[in-house]
Order: sequence, then structure tokens, then C-alpha cells
Amino acid sequence: MTAPPTRLPPTARGVLYVHSSPRALCPHVEWAASRTLGEPVNFDWSEQPVLAGAQRAEFFWEGAEGTGAALSSALLGWDHLRFEVTEDPGPGRDGGRWLHTPALGIHFAQTDTAGNIVLPEDRIRAAMASAGGDTVHLHRELHRALGADWDDELDVFRHAGDFTSVVWLHRVG
Repeated sequence: MTAPPTRLPPTARGVLYVHSSPRALCPHVEWAASRTLGEPVNFDWSEQPVLAGAQRAEFFWEGAEGTGAALSSALLGWDHLRFEVTEDPGPGRDGGRWLHTPALGIHFAQTDTAGNIVLPEDRIRAAMASAGGDTVHLHRELHRALGADWDDELDVFRHAGDFTSVVWLHRVG
């Protein structure tokens, strides 16, 4: 008789930001996250004021290394879903950031311990080779490598969360 598999302690953590989801899709997003994380999850959904009928949620997750990529993959393919997944860096490994919009698809970037995007040498060399001596083309390639088009599209949805209520904590004693 073999012992049941033991669950390894989480080695990674991050945040899943659902910037906009049609209301009918919300339970499916939770189910996909639950399957990926191996445990049931419930999001605290709220109205997305930027897009009528859409919902938004933030969920802090813990899991094995690579969970950010797995969450992103689990959410791909649904129309009208805008999301962002982060995975914090850990000992000996970079972090990651996955951005998705219906119009642009998915974008991945490595991140450092401060959350800055890190462009690998090969990506920079490819941008330089593609651009040749054309600085405007080089600017466009680096802009794309940094995910600027995704950030531009998602920023309005991100800032909608700035208007949510704030709970103030007071020091007692």
C-alpha cells in the first residue's frame, strides 16, 4: 500500500487580477483557478465601472513554481476576458507577468525582485536585428517586448479599482 501523496508547501505566490469578465463567465474563471490551484477558490467579485455588465476581482494565490503560467493557460480562450497574473520571484528564479486582452492575446514578461520587467539579452538582440539602423522600428520592438500595448489597454481597467472602498487600520494600545 502506498502512502497518499503529500502536498508540497507553496514555493511561489502571486496575484490573479481579473480586470473584466462577463458575469456569466465568473464561475468558470473560479473553476479554472480552483482546478489549477488544486483547491476550491471564491473570488470577491465587484462591478467593473469601465465596462457595463462586467465584473472584476483580485485573488492572491500560493502554489508551486510555475503556477502563474498554469493560471494564465487555464484562462486563455475565453472571449471578453481581460486578466493579469503575476508570480513573484523566488530564490534562484525570476518572477513573471502574464497580460491578456481579447484584442491582443497573451503577453509574458520576466520580472525582477522589484517587479520590473527584465528583457533577456536574446530579446534585445532580436529587436536590434529586426530594426537594423531604424531607431523608430527599434523603439516599436522594445515597446512591444515590454508589453506596452497590453499595459495601455489594461490601464483603464486597473484604475477602475482605485475607486473601491478602503478599510483603514488603526493602531491600538
